[in-house]
Amino acid sequence: MVTNTKGTQVLEKLSNGNGNKPKTLEDWLQKMKPQLERALPKHVNPDRILRIALTTIRTTPKLRSCEPMSFLAALMQSAQLGLEPNTPLGEAYIIPYNSKTGMKAQFQIGYKGIIGLAQNTGLYRSIYAHEIYGNDKFSYQLGLNKDLIHIPAEEPEGEPTYFYAVYHLLNGGYDFVVWSKKKIEKHRDQYSKSAKFEDSAWQTDFNAMAKKTTLISLLKYAPKSIELSRQLAMDETVKKEIAPNMDEVPAEEFDITPIKEEPEKIDKQTGEVTQQELDEVEKAVNKKEQPGSSYNNPIKTNLKSKVISQAEDFLAP
Repeated sequence: MVTNTKGTQVLEKLSNGNGNKPKTLEDWLQKMKPQLERALPKHVNPDRILRIALTTIRTTPKLRSCEPMSFLAALMQSAQLGLEPNTPLGEAYIIPYNSKTGMKAQFQIGYKGIIGLAQNTGLYRSIYAHEIYGNDKFSYQLGLNKDLIHIPAEEPEGEPTYFYAVYHLLNGGYDFVVWSKKKIEKHRDQYSKSAKFEDSAWQTDFNAMAKKTTLISLLKYAPKSIELSRQLAMDETVKKEIAPNMDEVPAEEFDITPIKEEPEKIDKQTGEVTQQELDEVEKAVNKKEQPGSSYNNPIKTNLKSKVISQAEDFLAP
């Protein structure tokens, strides 16, 4: 029987005094390879998963700063679903997000991944999603005779104004949903914690996220297997354990916060202290002096003048 591998247990085992505790995310992948192999489906090649993981790290360097077990758990979710993360296929993504407890790696299913998982159930003849541009021929109606017509223009103009998703069942049934761009933006602002950050998929590929939103809405009441429901529940989660069934591992609650970029103190081209750093030094020593405060001390006043003088001399050409 294979049990769950928790991050705390791994740290205890690796911190046994032998000095071999992993230092990089790549080291973690090698150290955790046996646990990954035990939790992977039999038809999945562990070496291929490791190659995909290394490629993911190279294409998304910020993942190196993430809590290792959150990355490994996201990688395992992707592997168990049969979706390749962070590739042009757009099936799944492992996204680094900052939180109050440090950087975490979040697993996200792309809209193409949702389509693939739905088709794997054997219930659907086809399932797809598209955007509508202003010069497309588009109309739809609801009621007793639902219908949708979309004839794309040869040259799309402007930004998409609507998005829709459709499924056709093997038994002949079908359904669709249509969302305006404004409705999607409202939904995004209400439910996405990460939408306002520059690394968010909403910022880098709005159309893909809009199509994903319509697909999730479409599948909400569509015929689907219990397995598909569990798979979709793994979307946009952070986990800290590795298990044979990642859908059974509880997700960690965390607050996404923007990554604070440290300003450059030295100009990389000239090797000199930046003007911004000089301004910070001057701001620190020129803070408003309150009556009776220690800043009125003549010694500290002289020290302030000396610091400014040295900084100016350093920056002088």
